[in-house]
Amino acid sequence: MSERLYLSSSSLTGEVEILDCSLCDDGRYAIQLKATPFHPQGGGQPSDTGWLNDVEVTHVTLDNNRIIHYTTHPVTTGIALARVDEKRRQLHSRLHSAGHLIGHIVELLGWHPIRAHHWPGESRVIFKSGSCAQAFSIEDLQKKCDQCIDENLPCQITMRDDGFRQVSFGEFTPYPCGGTHVASLRQIHGLRIQAIQEKKGQLSVKYDVVFPA
Repeated sequence: MSERLYLSSSSLTGEVEILDCSLCDDGRYAIQLKATPFHPQGGGQPSDTGWLNDVEVTHVTLDNNRIIHYTTHPVTTGIALARVDEKRRQLHSRLHSAGHLIGHIVELLGWHPIRAHHWPGESRVIFKSGSCAQAFSIEDLQKKCDQCIDENLPCQITMRDDGFRQVSFGEFTPYPCGGTHVASLRQIHGLRIQAIQEKKGQLSVKYDVVFPA
């Protein structure tokens, strides 16, 4: 199993060791690394893309505890330079962090987060109703999110003894999470609550972030 460098480091470039390169039925190449800075698709987050030397990494998946990097051309086994697409990683980190912030705030209003989807253009967090769930408006939630962002709460990452990682911002209760995040909340840039919908005891909060040019 590849060591997941992105869990403990925000570095987007570095030398990696390519262990295997095999041709897939669809014409792509499947690459396995000894250790990888590339975040695979999962946990509600799209995969990183980037390059191994000058070969484009178009998609990264987690398959039976193996991280597979799909490329357009073959790569020679041995040492290579890995480069994660910085702009794509930043966007995903901002969306994922914004989802956490929404989860933290709405949980304090009596709703329990049960799943989230942090994809560009379709990001949302789903909650189930608690016994003391409170109603709130888009404006209420936007104001609370803006206050936390203005406070620039730092990201807190803890690796547990059982190997799981916990992520939080400021003093909020940590969530188990393997995704990527901003270092502090002001890096989110323009979080906008777009819609709130309640149906059959579940609440969906749709949101987006403004990504600077």
